[in-house]
Amino acid sequence: MRNKNMQTPAATKGGTTLISAGTKVTGDIVFAGNLDVEGQVHGSISAEPGATALLRVVSGGHVEGEIRVPAAAISGSVKGNIYSSEQLELAKGAKVTGDVFYNLIEMAMGSSIDGGLKHTTASDTPEVTKLVPKTSAPGDVKDSTA
Repeated sequence: MRNKNMQTPAATKGGTTLISAGTKVTGDIVFAGNLDVEGQVHGSISAEPGATALLRVVSGGHVEGEIRVPAAAISGSVKGNIYSSEQLELAKGAKVTGDVFYNLIEMAMGSSIDGGLKHTTASDTPEVTKLVPKTSAPGDVKDSTA
């Protein structure tokens, strides 16, 4: 049942940046205000530190990369981890492939997450651990007693 007290993230103060359908952006994006993705983004999206920011990935929009924003409304697809410090809305048709770190979340019937859900508070800053492959030089011997 839909929580009547939870409201869809409203547009924030500041300008709105639009990545329109048919547009492909490759690279990282840092923004304040509103960012609407109708096209494709291949790279991370993050809000300016301390800025009020809202990301909207509309139906047909696609992001491939990490997202770090206070608020987001997703109805398109995201392939990468999402970190939302305030509010995250996954609308019908939203598809997320990656882990979701959230403070408040609303998922509509018909949305999907292929990954983990982790509740955080607005003051938490989840750390992203980078896995560095262990390489061995030729002739290295592994100690099985350690």
